[in-house]
Amino acid sequence: MNPTHPANVIWRKSARSSANGSDCVEVGELPEGLAVRDSKDPGGPALLFDRGAWSSFVVGLRRGLRG
Repeated sequence: MNPTHPANVIWRKSARSSANGSDCVEVGELPEGLAVRDSKDPGGPALLFDRGAWSSFVVGLRRGLRG
C-alpha cells in the first residue's frame, strides 16, 4: 500500500470517539484498505491498513476490550 497521505477519502468518525470531541478517531475507506487519522489533525499523518491487517487490528481490539 502506498505510504503517502490518502487524498479524496471520505472520513467517518469512530463510534467509540468521545462525545466532547477531544478523543476522535476517523476512518476512511480506500480501494486497497482503510486509513485511520486523528480528527483534530486532518492534514496530519494517517495509518494505512490493508484489509487483512485491519481485520486483525479490530479482532485484537475486541479481545482487549473483553479483557
